[in-house]
Amino acid sequence: MASIAVCPGSFDPITYGHLDIISRGAKVFDNLFIVVLNNSSKKPLFSVEERIQLIQEVTKDIPNVVVDSFQGLLVDYAKNVGADAIIRGLRAVSDFEYEMQITSMNRVLNEEIETFFIMTNNQYSFLSSSIVKEVAKYDGDISELVPKAVEDALKVKFKS
Repeated sequence: MASIAVCPGSFDPITYGHLDIISRGAKVFDNLFIVVLNNSSKKPLFSVEERIQLIQEVTKDIPNVVVDSFQGLLVDYAKNVGADAIIRGLRAVSDFEYEMQITSMNRVLNEEIETFFIMTNNQYSFLSSSIVKEVAKYDGDISELVPKAVEDALKVKFKS
C-alpha cells in the first residue's frame, strides 16, 4: 500500500524553506500532495491558481509530488485522497505552539491521520513568505530565498 501525505500551506509565494520541507517529505512518502489553502486571515498577493502554477513549476523535478488546492477541513481533503499523514514544517520554537493546536484539532477530527513535523534547514529558519514579499516589494535581492520563477513572478506583481 502506497504511503500518501499532504503538505498544506498558503505558499504565497513558495520559498526555498517550503521546498526544503517538500523535497524531504517526498523522500519519505510515496506520494506527496502539496495543497494550497486560502487562509482567510491573510490577504494573498498571488491567486490560488498562480500559486499552484508556481509550485508546479518549481517542483516539476520531484516526480511524486501533486499540487492541488482545497477549501474546508484539511483532514477531509487528506481522507479524500487516501492520505494517512500530514506534513508540517517548523522553522523555530515559535511555530510549535500554533502547529500543536492545529495538530491537536486535526487529531480530534480524524485520529487516523498522523501529523509529521519536519524542521527546516537552519539556513531557512528565518524565512517566511511575508519577509520575501516585503524585500521584493522594495526591489531587494531575493535570489537566495526563492526559485527564479518565483522571483520573476514577484517582480511582475510589484511592477504593476
